[in-house]
Amino acid sequence: MPLPHVLLSAAVSLDGYLDDTGPERLLLSSPADFDRVDEVRASVDAILVGAGTIRADNPRLLVNSAERRAARVAAGEVEYPLKVTVSGSGELDPAARFWHTGGEKVLLTTDDGARRARSLGIAAGDVVPLGPVLDWPAALEYLHDRRGVRRLMVEGGGTVHTQLLQQGLADELHLVLAPLFVGDPAAPRLFGPGAYQGGRLALVETRRIEDVVLMRYRPTAPGTGDRLAAADRHWLALACELAALCPPSDTAFSVGAVVVAADGSELARGYSREGGDPVVHAEEAALAKVDPADGRLAGATVYSSLEPCARRASRPAPCARLILDAGVRRVVTAWREPDTFVAGADGSGVLAAGGADVVVLAEYAERAKAPNRHLEG
Repeated sequence: MPLPHVLLSAAVSLDGYLDDTGPERLLLSSPADFDRVDEVRASVDAILVGAGTIRADNPRLLVNSAERRAARVAAGEVEYPLKVTVSGSGELDPAARFWHTGGEKVLLTTDDGARRARSLGIAAGDVVPLGPVLDWPAALEYLHDRRGVRRLMVEGGGTVHTQLLQQGLADELHLVLAPLFVGDPAAPRLFGPGAYQGGRLALVETRRIEDVVLMRYRPTAPGTGDRLAAADRHWLALACELAALCPPSDTAFSVGAVVVAADGSELARGYSREGGDPVVHAEEAALAKVDPADGRLAGATVYSSLEPCARRASRPAPCARLILDAGVRRVVTAWREPDTFVAGADGSGVLAAGGADVVVLAEYAERAKAPNRHLEG
């Protein structure tokens, strides 16, 4: 199911702490960075914090700039983003500032947590039970489908950030590094122990903001089997962008493809009719750039804007066969091949019969179709 774009936002000390153990909140960001955070808040549909952050910091989670709020309203949006908190127990203070400032609020909780929250008098926002246990995919799906959240900013705490990263649900991380040390092992840290996805994150941006440094990272490691990771969406979006590079044709689709190793390393990319070859397909062009003996192919994912072909007249082997012969056993695509040129095309069936997992992210179909509009009708 489509999920919101999840942006994790945090500031830490040089030794990785979110706060100290004093009675007052430790201010890690600079004034200019607080204004940057306000700008990011104004750009999203919802802001989420865990229950622990509400108990510890009592935040308001507002867009403070009147100009930015006015711009949201002028663009047809509500003045403040939806405020979201998550609590398995439902034990929250109904007097917390979270409930009494800004616009709409929602508590995502368990069935037992919903009963407890209502008994405590949490009435300033919607209380949404998600079942017997708190499930992050279900929570994100609810926000996307029921509340229209397309961009979600997560501001803590460390447990929430850790869980979203470990489950492959975070699309990007905005990390601010503050020039101080905490040094107290009892203080809260940003990330906890556990099993994270492998591979290196991609550094998208670094920016000095007064005396702090902003670093923006994006996960790169694909999911496994039919289990999606946030990086799958990035790589498929790249494949759709590559499709726009194809020389136009009235007799073939424009397709982009990327081959990515399990650790998030890009092995190759390609697109239809690349290099002046009028009949080369995107997956074919990409795989031709990878050494067939490269052991990473066995754990790799092929991202293709269009379902790999099952039959073709221009070359002996269709792309589904080329993928299987290369040892790849996972394919993510945006669009099932229509009958425009081949009746009953079923590359996904060929791949599945060969032991490959095929994931279709239909929310990217319009991007995949865009360079092929002239073939419609």
